[in-house]
Amino acid sequence: MWIVLLALRRPYTFVVAALLLVLLTPLILLRTPTDIFPAINIPVISIIWQYTGLDAKQFEQRITYTHERILGVTVNNIQHIESTSYNGISVVKVFLQPGASVDSAVAQITASAQTVLRLMPPGMQPPLIIQYNAASVPILQYAFSSSKMSEQELFDMTANQVRVGLSTVRGAMIPWPYGGKVRVISVDLNLAALKAKNLLAQDVVNAINAQNLILPSGTTKIGATEYSVAVDSNPRLIDDLNHLPIKVVNGATIYLSDVAQAHDGYNPQQNAVRHDGVKGALLTIMKAGSASTLDVVKNVKAALPGVMATVTPDLHVNEFADQSLFVRAAVDGVLREGAIAAALTALMILLFLGSWRSTFIIALSIPLSVLGSISTMCALGETINLMTLGGLALAVGILVDDATVEIENNHRHMELGTPLRQAILDGAAEVASPAFVSTLSICIVFVPIFLLSGVGGFLFSPLAMSVVFAMLASYFLSRTLVPTMFLYLMAGEERTKAAASDGTRTSLLGRLADRFEAGFHALTDAYAGALDWILAHRAIALTGFLGFAAASLLTLLAVVTLIAKKLVEWKTEKQIAASESQEYV
Repeated sequence: MWIVLLALRRPYTFVVAALLLVLLTPLILLRTPTDIFPAINIPVISIIWQYTGLDAKQFEQRITYTHERILGVTVNNIQHIESTSYNGISVVKVFLQPGASVDSAVAQITASAQTVLRLMPPGMQPPLIIQYNAASVPILQYAFSSSKMSEQELFDMTANQVRVGLSTVRGAMIPWPYGGKVRVISVDLNLAALKAKNLLAQDVVNAINAQNLILPSGTTKIGATEYSVAVDSNPRLIDDLNHLPIKVVNGATIYLSDVAQAHDGYNPQQNAVRHDGVKGALLTIMKAGSASTLDVVKNVKAALPGVMATVTPDLHVNEFADQSLFVRAAVDGVLREGAIAAALTALMILLFLGSWRSTFIIALSIPLSVLGSISTMCALGETINLMTLGGLALAVGILVDDATVEIENNHRHMELGTPLRQAILDGAAEVASPAFVSTLSICIVFVPIFLLSGVGGFLFSPLAMSVVFAMLASYFLSRTLVPTMFLYLMAGEERTKAAASDGTRTSLLGRLADRFEAGFHALTDAYAGALDWILAHRAIALTGFLGFAAASLLTLLAVVTLIAKKLVEWKTEKQIAASESQEYV
């Protein structure tokens, strides 16, 4: 086979390539995002309209429906549109076709929203346009509480200081906190006083707007100095609002305090958070885009002490939820199981082949195949997640086949007296086609997974890719690096090989392998003898099998009946206890 001959002629090329793969893999792993699941890139864009005071039915008819009608003719590649209208708010979800350009759709939606704004009720503000996917889930949550701060101050500090400080963390997306009260300066009107002074609520609004201005006024030069001139009627204190004049009637000035009261207030509270019975706020951190969950959590935790040092010490923070714990546990579990599978596979090879050199070659080809698969997937933009690692763990038991078949066939030719180099070439030529067909057969099994669409395709395609790339890497290594290592390692074994007069090996590992092989042959001989006896006494064997099956079935029925009886007794006792409790009450 030409590639095996090339590997034997240029051995250092493939050895250096393998070393380069080993050295580059840590750098690749550090730069590859790690998450619990693959990225589910379903293109969805949310459009959030707000108009306080408008009921849900009017919102749907006057705002939501109007924008939906324009979206259908101005935005390309729309799969379908979903909308939900509430009192004062509506959410329009635009689902795009798979593979559609989300950036282009966002630009088109923004343009259509600005156009349709002319048709909306007066005072309507542009909508909030959000791009998200199924992977946009909370990865970290913090509960903030204080025994001295009001709910308005708590929300204000959490939203405008803590949230802003953490928003600089790369890959972190932090929405507004839950709980607390949104702080506003409220003006409560006295309707009886307004009526008595013949004023309208709009008069108060106009007076506040007219006297709460900051106008550009330029500069003035007095002598040799030029001064900035400020025309600022913006009240510095809340109580200053109460002294704003509303109207002059018969020479008497009516102030805002005569018909209303300005105070530090809050919007109607729509959600509440309690931490150990104390009112608080809940801040949620989400992962943005293809960022790594582990990196985002680590950076947020590193930045939080610095942010908390800038706020009042009365604000207490407690970690509420951390998804990185599950991600790390899932990744560690898969890695642990994969390592156990590789170790058991190497142990079986050592027992059956009885050569540590052959075992070393096969055991080395497994991690190299895994590293080759990881490098290829990272180059294609995939992440390290539970599905990709699960696929690699699934492939560990299969990866051993190519190298094992190659080495075992080489051993067979060496035992026939063929020189080492020729034994490698002959053994590789004999197994090249069957091994290639076997590799393709395994890869073809996973081809239908690539045809999946939707969430299933995003979840299971990385698993199939990890298995396929690992199998292809294993086949390539078995044709290049494995023959090269076999040539150099087995040459040393041939020189140091010594056998006793009875043909047994003298080394400790050799004697253990001979004993294991003798025991294995004894087991196979006993099995063959038992099989011959069963075939010679078919009636007795069949009767014994049917008796064993009947006994097993009766035992299973007895166990099920006992469990059912215990469940009935437990349910009856529970009902009796409940009835006694009701009678007591």
